[in-house]
Order: sequence, then C-alpha cells, then structure tokens
Amino acid sequence: MANTYGYGMMGIGPWDTWFSMTIMILFWTAVIWFIFWLIKRNDTSESAFEIAKKRFAKGEITKKEFEEIRKSLK
Repeated sequence: MANTYGYGMMGIGPWDTWFSMTIMILFWTAVIWFIFWLIKRNDTSESAFEIAKKRFAKGEITKKEFEEIRKSLK
C-alpha cells in the first residue's frame, strides 16, 4: 500500500519536513547573527585623535609626533 504523502515507506514524512525546515531556519539565523556580531565587535568608534592621545599617554609616541598628528587631523 502506498504512503498518502508520496514519500514511500522509509521516506520523510510531513513532521520531518517541518522539523528540518525549523532546524535550517535556526541555523541560518545563527550564522547571520554571528556575522553581525563579528562586524559589531570589530567596529571601533574611537577617533584618530583619541587613539593618538592614548598612544602619547602610554609613551609610544613623542610630544613632537603627537603635535604633528594633532595638526594633521585638524
């Protein structure tokens, strides 16, 4: 006797199809969320001047270099 869904005796039934679709939707939602998370995590909102101030405070650049950076950013 044939299966009424047309999938055969060992084939995928209607519940398996909905389950698979739900899993795929959850998978792609997680992939898209992960991509947005990576982009947001790497997004820096600091200005170049703020970075220069931090580098000057740490002693990575001299006062002369800091003044040159400040002048070039204005």
